[in-house]
Amino acid sequence: MSESTDTPQRPLGTEFGHGSTAMDVISGIDLAGKTAIVTGGYSGLGLETVRALASAGAHVTVPARRLDHARAVLAEAGLGDVEVEHLDLADQDSVKDFAARFLAGHPSLDILINNAAIMASPEHRVGPGWEAQFATNHLGHFTLVNALWPALAASGGARVVSLSSTGHKLSPIRFDDVDFASGYDKWRAYGQAKTANSLLAVELDRLGRGSGVRAFAVHPGGIMTELQRHLPKEEMVAAGWMDAEGNLREGFKTPEQGAATSVWAATSPALAGKGGVYCEDCDIAHPTDKDSPLARYQGVDAHAVDKAEAKKLWSLSAELTGVNAFA
Repeated sequence: MSESTDTPQRPLGTEFGHGSTAMDVISGIDLAGKTAIVTGGYSGLGLETVRALASAGAHVTVPARRLDHARAVLAEAGLGDVEVEHLDLADQDSVKDFAARFLAGHPSLDILINNAAIMASPEHRVGPGWEAQFATNHLGHFTLVNALWPALAASGGARVVSLSSTGHKLSPIRFDDVDFASGYDKWRAYGQAKTANSLLAVELDRLGRGSGVRAFAVHPGGIMTELQRHLPKEEMVAAGWMDAEGNLREGFKTPEQGAATSVWAATSPALAGKGGVYCEDCDIAHPTDKDSPLARYQGVDAHAVDKAEAKKLWSLSAELTGVNAFA
């Protein structure tokens, strides 16, 4: 595909914004007959994302490590008709097994939302010694996308949404030491994983657009969910996320608001023919204004949408996992 088909990294100017909810952006959209997968779709943002997609008529599959827990949560939320399947993103064999089962029962996949993540976790290694945040947040989803490629391509107009965050600003990809063998830093490791999530969308969009598959990276906003389970309250107070009484600072979103940009990227007609961009507040984001006092919290840093970095990361990920649908 020619470079002229690339989508500019600049806002479109939409009717939605910071305070919009997933139900706001899905209003009037008909997903009857469409299939969707939402990883981590049984808590926090994922649950609200599933709720919105299902409300528009989509058949949603929620992969989960804890099947009984996921089914109970979804049933309590009134979403008992959602399909739940086992998947552990930190286990490459589990990812491949899930994809094989999905492909056996579903000829196509219209929406894939790579929502599940771990954040700022204690040092932990999985598989052949991979750093767990990179392995779970990125490599697990990389293999999932590639293993599900036949169903995505069969859709004729699939969208893949990769949840990044402003955490990407904490670190580019450390190609010389992606596994932090030289010394672990939980926040730099999280930052690298979130940069990887964004770069996955950039390269997947380039590779997939000829088959009608478009990909987007999304910053959902600051939301208090189970993602913070590894963080002590004292650390969140010190970071300015909340006061000593636990009251969240102004600007944090509810889970319903946090799910809005994912749902918008997955379904909005405004994004038809577009892709490979980083989105926030239900619009394509600005490149980071490094002179702005809000540079840490708004916009996308160049390293997270760099096409050369995205290609390099795809090659590394394919080498590490042994998976590449485009080889």
